[in-house]
Amino acid sequence: MEKLKVLLPKGRIYENVSAMFGEAGIKITLPDRAYRPTVNQDDLEAKVMKPQNIGKLLELGAHDVGFTGVDWIEETGAEVVEILDLGFDRVRIVAAVPNEIDDVQLRTKRMIVATEYVNISETWLKKQNINSLVVRTHGATEVFPPDDADMIIDNTSTGRTLQENGLRIVDTIMESSTRMFASKEAMADPDKARKIGELKMLFEAVLAARNRVMLEMNVSKARFSDLVSGIPAMKSPTVAPLYGDDGYAVKIVVRKSEVPTLMPRLKQLGATDILEYELRKVMP
Repeated sequence: MEKLKVLLPKGRIYENVSAMFGEAGIKITLPDRAYRPTVNQDDLEAKVMKPQNIGKLLELGAHDVGFTGVDWIEETGAEVVEILDLGFDRVRIVAAVPNEIDDVQLRTKRMIVATEYVNISETWLKKQNINSLVVRTHGATEVFPPDDADMIIDNTSTGRTLQENGLRIVDTIMESSTRMFASKEAMADPDKARKIGELKMLFEAVLAARNRVMLEMNVSKARFSDLVSGIPAMKSPTVAPLYGDDGYAVKIVVRKSEVPTLMPRLKQLGATDILEYELRKVMP
């Protein structure tokens, strides 16, 4: 099979995506000022591009798999296949105006709208019946109002930057996160589709492991029934007899969020020598 050609997003998203590859056992090394990382897998080839361009480059068919925000897929109208929502870099695409602009002005005056998302903005403005002129920006959109724009349409994770610049959100247009996409041509190729499916399976295992830990403990024969009937597990606990027939070793996989309340409960149920382990992958 020819190499699977992967597009990685330039900028802050790159760190999260490359870390996920690393946790899956695929090491990506990107020298400074380079755009073609080395990959420790002979069947993968990578290139780093701006997230805004990845969707259309996949659509054109020169690359097979790419990682970008679904906001840029929507903005560019790229015809690609979504493979997996990775769930990180979550943002909202919002419309925001200076605090001094009220809802009446929003509907009656001609609004100068600054945004990187021209297509998303024009579609939303038309639906809202807002008289507007859209100005494309190239970063730092939040500094345009009030002098150079009456409204911005931009991405935000917490809304804090908007508040610090005297802006209030008037609508959330869409929500976005980093996702794995594939070209239609790659998905039509049986070998490439199989490899893409294998990558998806590895990434799902990595993402599942990030939210879980393994707990290992010992318990006496007398308290064994109490313990196993009162603890959670992905399916059922793994149990092995201790040397000397002195009780049992019990292993369970639980969500990290359960640990603070579960640990005291385990002690009450008779568990001793409790250990907690990080997991690298969880594959049901």
